[in-house]
Amino acid sequence: MRSKRSPSEYLAFLSAKYEVDPDNFFRALVSASRNRMSTCDGLSIECRRKQKESVILLITNGSNVVAQFPVTTEFLFEQKNPIMDAVRTNGFSKSLIRKNRGPHWAQIKDLRIGMKSVDLKAEVVEVAEPKLVVTRFGNHASVANALISDETGKIKMCLWNEQIKSISEGDTIQIENATISAFRGEKQVRIRKNSLLLTQRKEIGT
Repeated sequence: MRSKRSPSEYLAFLSAKYEVDPDNFFRALVSASRNRMSTCDGLSIECRRKQKESVILLITNGSNVVAQFPVTTEFLFEQKNPIMDAVRTNGFSKSLIRKNRGPHWAQIKDLRIGMKSVDLKAEVVEVAEPKLVVTRFGNHASVANALISDETGKIKMCLWNEQIKSISEGDTIQIENATISAFRGEKQVRIRKNSLLLTQRKEIGT
């Protein structure tokens, strides 16, 4: 499986990994977005936050967090099941999952400006207060920097709009298909439209 995965591809991968029917899985995601909670073949899905054009969904398997990430309402209300389409397109199977356990995780110390298609695991050290800015297209947007770290170092990550509320201090995050750029001479992780940001919440009391 490619390291560059869209939300539909990643959810298709999860449906294969946890042996969940793609149609039931998609209906459960839609149900959770409407009713806050749903279940599907051992997976529990919770809508953690609703926004104008997206929802943040938490998927758990028993006491284990599987994933937490934002999904657009456009994705959830597509007439055709995008997860099933991804299953058919990519030919997911158990043997494929066993052969491909996921992306190659980079270390922060090895990140260089100009790198693309970067996959990274890190812990959120802090999230700055968001600022309202005017984009080059004349739109208003919220932007904030998060400081993330692994055992090799720390780096800032630029967050926009709903991305800001999807992570908190102490969370463990997985980023796929990011880029490394420079802002005022400082390295930054940039999340693109086709990047994937998954969050595992820090448990209360840990």
